[in-house]
Amino acid sequence: MAMKMNTNIFQSPKYPSFSLPAVITSLRPPKLFTATSSSIRSRSNEVEMKVKNSPRSPCHVQITHSMPPHKIEIFKAMESWVEDNVLVHLKPVENCWQPHDFLPNPASSDEFHNQVKELRERAKEIPDDYFVVLVGNMITEEALPTYQTSFNTFDGVRDETGASPTPWAKWIRAWTAEENRHGDLLNKYLYLSGRVDMRQVEKTIQYLIGSGTDVRIENNPYRGFIYTSFQERATFFAHGKTAKHAMRHGDVKLAKICSTIASDEKRHETAYTKIVENYSRLIQTKQ
Repeated sequence: MAMKMNTNIFQSPKYPSFSLPAVITSLRPPKLFTATSSSIRSRSNEVEMKVKNSPRSPCHVQITHSMPPHKIEIFKAMESWVEDNVLVHLKPVENCWQPHDFLPNPASSDEFHNQVKELRERAKEIPDDYFVVLVGNMITEEALPTYQTSFNTFDGVRDETGASPTPWAKWIRAWTAEENRHGDLLNKYLYLSGRVDMRQVEKTIQYLIGSGTDVRIENNPYRGFIYTSFQERATFFAHGKTAKHAMRHGDVKLAKICSTIASDEKRHETAYTKIVENYSRLIQTKQ
């Protein structure tokens, strides 16, 4: 999915004028460059004009409710199985880590300032291209409202009231609550690091959530859970890689942050994979 990004997101102590191109239109890594502010504005305007003048592709016609009723009934019939086999992949809130566990403690003013100073000293040793990836990971996590909205369009499993007692609804809410910690933690770390222009990042998140997304799930829970299984695997790899590179750059605490998030993603991937496998088994027995 192409994403419009804001320029001048990154502020580097080594390269103060470091920025991203105005628009990223492919999955290839953005080219990193240093330039004066005037040349950045010139490049941004040039890219914007090219986008405005380029021919628009035909709009995708959205398809809704593509799953036949008899298949929806299979998902509804899986509720007791979900209770026993999916909800077990959630952790009790009291046993869960929280962003506070990994960040400077604001309870003590002196201790807080010293810990922030240490965090920033470690962050100085990390190259700019690492922060490009870390911001991308954080923005992906911060789009969580879009993902929960998508789940609640799935026929047969949606949370009909916002507080439904069904196992499917319990999973959707609790999974969202666990995932919510990821964006919170990365957002606060990046804010404290002083390495990025957080206002530009925050604008990008607002644009992303406001725009929504259509990955052509068609209200179909089978398509939705397959997509989510792969998304969880992708984020597991993404956070795992940033953990390895943070360790390579000498920031053990940042490595712990990323590896902890990766562990959550792997646990969630396991749950979604089990859902897809069980539905596939059931649908075969009905044929």
